[in-house]
Amino acid sequence: MSTEPRREAKLERRGIGAIRAAKGAAPIVCLTAYSAPMARAFDPHVDLLLVGDSLGMVLYGLETTLGVTMEMMLAHAAAVVRGSQRATVIVDMPFGSYQESPAQAFRNAARLLAETGAQGVKLEGGVAMAETISFLTERGVPVMGHVGLMPQSVNASGFRATGRTPREVKRVQEDAKAVEQAGAFAVVIEGTVEPVARELTASLVIPTIGIGASAACDGQVLVADDMLGLFDAFTPKFVKRYADLHRRAGEAVRAYAEDVRARRFPAPEHCFGVKAKSEDTPVEAARVDV
Repeated sequence: MSTEPRREAKLERRGIGAIRAAKGAAPIVCLTAYSAPMARAFDPHVDLLLVGDSLGMVLYGLETTLGVTMEMMLAHAAAVVRGSQRATVIVDMPFGSYQESPAQAFRNAARLLAETGAQGVKLEGGVAMAETISFLTERGVPVMGHVGLMPQSVNASGFRATGRTPREVKRVQEDAKAVEQAGAFAVVIEGTVEPVARELTASLVIPTIGIGASAACDGQVLVADDMLGLFDAFTPKFVKRYADLHRRAGEAVRAYAEDVRARRFPAPEHCFGVKAKSEDTPVEAARVDV
């Protein structure tokens, strides 16, 4: 009989091809993740983990995503890859890392994939970024597009839903088609009125991932911290809170603070060198092991 320690079978990670093939099939489940513990918790339940540049606002307290750096994305994406086994991991390219030229985009995308182990990158922009997306995909970099409301363009367009006017409808349609034709394997449609997002999903051959868009999209993504209720501030209209962890965390911290101030914590069982007393042992009998 072998005495070799038993090794758990490594799960096969869902690849880009599986995401692309999900068009018109079971909806793709996607959440943002920024750390290894988050990735471990989400991995059994989702198809795709997005290391979003939203981490700048969620984790670092930035007003927008514009201050997010390559170093931030590299560190967090690597942690998410280490913490997951099954889900496809896609990482956002931060503002300024791809807009200058296709060559700049390739250098930074290649670095993100090589140093983190992620399966692909996501970048914002449609017609304006089509050449860059094509440049990347022709060189082996899987790209997820992002059209509609684009947070990295906040200074130009603000945080507002799009698709309300004929001009906006035309723009988002042209952007989505340009992303598809450039070779993206999927596209996020954000902050786009429902009928437009629904029509885009029907017209594109690549999967659409909705956020503030339509239930008809081929998948859905939310910022995990919004969905888990980790904020007590404004919640976007398109977010459904599945938990209220901000409140629960506050209650736990309050209980901890009360125990510390009342000297109930740490108890003997939480200390080194103290032999825990049984229920029948008087308090005076508790002794210190030396």
